[in-house]
Amino acid sequence: MTTIRQADFIQSIEDAFQYISCYHPLDYIQALGKAWEREESPAAKDAIAQILTNSRMSAEGRRPICQDTGIATVFLKVGMHLRWDATLSVTDMVNEGVRRAYNNVDNKLRASVLADPAGARKNTQDNTPAVIHTEIVAGDGLEVICAAKGGGSEAKAKMAMLNPSDSIVDWIVKTVPTMGAGWCPPGILGIGIGGTPEKAMLMAKESLMAPVDIHELIERGPANRAEELRLELFDKVNGLGIGAQGLGGLTTVVDVKVLDCPTHAANLPVAMIPNCAATRHVHFHLHGDGPAELPVPRLEDWPQITWKADLETSTRVNLDTLTQNEVASWTPGQTLLLNGKMLTGRDAAHKRIADMLAKGQKLPVDFTNRVIYYVGPVDPVRDEVVGPAGPTTATRMDKFTETMLGQTGLIAMVGKAERGPTAIESIKKHRSAYLMAVGGAAYLVAKAIRSAKVVGFEDLGMEAIYEFDVQDMPVTVAVDATGESVHETGPKLWQGRIGNIPVVAA
Repeated sequence: MTTIRQADFIQSIEDAFQYISCYHPLDYIQALGKAWEREESPAAKDAIAQILTNSRMSAEGRRPICQDTGIATVFLKVGMHLRWDATLSVTDMVNEGVRRAYNNVDNKLRASVLADPAGARKNTQDNTPAVIHTEIVAGDGLEVICAAKGGGSEAKAKMAMLNPSDSIVDWIVKTVPTMGAGWCPPGILGIGIGGTPEKAMLMAKESLMAPVDIHELIERGPANRAEELRLELFDKVNGLGIGAQGLGGLTTVVDVKVLDCPTHAANLPVAMIPNCAATRHVHFHLHGDGPAELPVPRLEDWPQITWKADLETSTRVNLDTLTQNEVASWTPGQTLLLNGKMLTGRDAAHKRIADMLAKGQKLPVDFTNRVIYYVGPVDPVRDEVVGPAGPTTATRMDKFTETMLGQTGLIAMVGKAERGPTAIESIKKHRSAYLMAVGGAAYLVAKAIRSAKVVGFEDLGMEAIYEFDVQDMPVTVAVDATGESVHETGPKLWQGRIGNIPVVAA
């Protein structure tokens, strides 16, 4: 009979979350490498190259792939004959492992979990509690899956109670474009069908834990309806032309996963959850002989693709002398390399700024002719000036855009994914611009930051206002001063082209 010791289990959970912070699953990275090889959209190809370069850098530097180090999710399959040598409950042991992982001094991870979500929303400081799903199974073993799920992709989860006669494929193909690009494609779609509403959602999430194997399925052919759906959805979702980071291209998903179970005759629950470019999960078994052994991937297993700033096709911008006229001259899809001093701010900072302006109070920072970067960085370790610092989803700041552009003197913004109609109208009105950085390239972006200091709202922690001094930070003009958005024009262009290009590689 297997006996699992408390110390071994806690150590395994800690090691697992540290491991997935910096190591992509190799199956995902290799699938992304194939997507890069066949990609024909220059913007999408550049974005994928940044993601792959960032991934290898994170593995080499043992630092987070993404600044959003996720909400800790743990799936446990506990053998019914298993014994525990422990004084803590299983839940408490998991949370202790998560606590240690996120506060590890050698690779501190960003704490993003807030208690009292409908009230004070106070940070728990250690990313606990984890979300734990436990199943009692036959035998005396312990199977564990640890996943770190970023807030951007979680925010795009969808669930519907369809009528039994409704088309699941039609609902998914109609719904995916409404998710925008905030889930940082190319990624994976997890689909749960049947059961009850909560069961469908759980199956969708659990399906994302399986290896990327769509091309194996293409080669052997489907064996059941769920596999037929995977192939049909893989083809049709990629046929939407959304592409990497929503810029338009051939690959929106590298795989589609489907789990189903019996349901009530009157119901057809369907859930869809995306996994982003920062796909992070690891599987292991414990047998009572010590902590889990997690194999360190070899750097040579990564696709040999390296992103470098292209000075022939990109324009260097001096943020310290930037003018509104220069901003107005930028064109949609133009690639820029930002240099100089840039401010940061995201949800909490924008809310506080708006409140202070409404009360006539003086802001701690002068935003005149400045650029703001929507980011909440990871704390630095060792000789870093800042930890991984990739962009957060820009649409969350849409409701503050008119205030920022109209009352503070701000002239441009940097984030990830698309902007909504309200923000685009304000950008057009003020002849501003929105620049997109690649979600899933946080460590690569951090290497462009030469110095960082808090200049406002220090009490907000990672949501404080920083001033970054950047060197050749890569961005793309996503919305120009006329209001043209590449997240609208790009997918439309590539959806039209894809009809003449095989979406599924043989």
